[in-house]
Formats: sequence, C-alpha cells, structure tokens
Amino acid sequence: MTVSDHLAEQGRTDLPSRILTRKRYGNAVAGVIVALLVALLLTSAFTNDNFSWPAFGHYLFSPAILAGLGRTVELAVIAMALSIVVGVVLAILRQSSSKVLNAVSGAYIWVFRATPLLVLLLLLYNFAALYPRLSLGVPLGPDLFSVETNSVITVAGAAIIGLTLHEAAYCAEIFRAGLISVEHGQREAAEALGMSSRLSLRRIVLPQAMRAIVPPLTNQFVNVVKTTSIVSVISMPELLYSAQIIYARTYETIPLLLVVTFWYLVLTAVLTVGQHYVERHFNRGRQGVPALKERR
Repeated sequence: MTVSDHLAEQGRTDLPSRILTRKRYGNAVAGVIVALLVALLLTSAFTNDNFSWPAFGHYLFSPAILAGLGRTVELAVIAMALSIVVGVVLAILRQSSSKVLNAVSGAYIWVFRATPLLVLLLLLYNFAALYPRLSLGVPLGPDLFSVETNSVITVAGAAIIGLTLHEAAYCAEIFRAGLISVEHGQREAAEALGMSSRLSLRRIVLPQAMRAIVPPLTNQFVNVVKTTSIVSVISMPELLYSAQIIYARTYETIPLLLVVTFWYLVLTAVLTVGQHYVERHFNRGRQGVPALKERR
C-alpha cells in the first residue's frame, strides 16, 4: 500500500508538501558516544609525553627515513608490476585446455601460497649455499655462461624475486576469479563476430573482468606495500629497516615506529584514491546516462 492509498483510506486526499524523516535518537546517542571516545583517545595520545611527538616531528622528514620510504615504494611498485605480469600468465595457463600447463600453473600457485614469505626470503638470501654459481650451457655439455650466485641474487634482488614469486600466486587467483566472472556467452558472441581468442580476451573479456579484479588487486597492492617491511630480515634498507637503524642508536623506538606507521598510512591513502578512479574508469559503462553526460 502506498502513502496515497493510506491517506485515501483515512479519507484524506491532501498530501504533505514535505515528508519528514523519522528521527533516530539511538543513532545520535551512539554517534556522540563514539565521538567522545575518539576525542578521549586523541587527547590521551597527544598529552602523553611518552609518545615523544617532538622526536616524531624531527624524524618525519629526515633524509634516512625518506630514503627508506623511496626504497619501499620502489620495491612495492617493481614487485607488484612483475607479480601482475606473472599472475596474468598463470591465470591464463590455469584456464588452458592443456593438462600439463594447467598442472604447472596449479602447482606454482600451491607452492608459493603455502610457503611463508619470510622463509622464501631467507631461502633466496642463502641461495648461494645451494648453487654457488649460476650457469647457462648445453645439457650434459660445457657451460656457455657462468656467474657467481651472490653477484646476481643480491639483497635487493632477493627481495624483489621473493616478493614477486609470492605475490604472483595471489595475483593469479585474483585474475582467474575475474576471468571466470565473465559470462561464457560473451566469449561465444566474440567468436560469432570472428574475433580470435587473443583479441576477444583483450577487447571483450579482460575489460569486463577488470571490474571484479580491481578491488582485490588494489587490496593486494596495499598488502605488498606493508609486506615490504619483512625484507628488513635480510637487511634491505627500506622504511622499517631505516627506522630500526636510527632507534638502535638513539633508543627513540616509539616515535620512530610512529613515523613508519604515518608513512604507511599515507601510502595506503594514495592507493585508495587511485583505486577510486580506476574503479570509476572500468565501471563507467554501468553508470548509464549521467556517466555519459559527465564524459561529454
């Protein structure tokens, strides 16, 4: 029953000029309580001398911290870019009709999802103990090219390779989920138009799959940014390791950890804003006429 029917049943035909929303006193009380708790929390933090806010301000833009921040960003971007490339290949192989390719892709995803990143980094860091030299040559014949393992897998190399191998397994599952979210009829329609498999994947399937891929992929990128802190175990001078070096000398542990937290919050905020625009780009076809007007 509509509002008009209800009024007509009561013998009233005059509609109110404005419909008032119901006042929700419970929400207002809960909002006030939460705001008070947040204010108490902030007051406690900013009036507690143990937080050492002057030291926080002193180290926030220090050259060592900014250099570590730059290495963190560089490491995360390189590892994520390589992970996306490997993940796309693995996701395509996972959907291949070849049982061998399917099995190899599945085994890769299983192994690197099961292996903790810390263990993987330590294995790569000590890879020279397994293979002191890396060589390329004829099978059962002479070596054509040979180098020492430590000259190839440096600290930075171990960090990038470890993060890429680990994150590619998760990216592969994200891309596979996006690909199977596209209805099979879309592929059949592309085939009916005479498109090749590669062209239909690039022009039809992937653009639609990206709507399901972007949110979890961005979440994975945020996770990679934070996970770079693990490479401090192999003495990679990223953000956290740079802070550890400083507070090992000055004993100002809390303000340095707050500085690290602040920069991770900034990086996550930047990625969140980027996610908003990327999502809007891939969802523009679902926003109807207003979106078209906005584009014009």
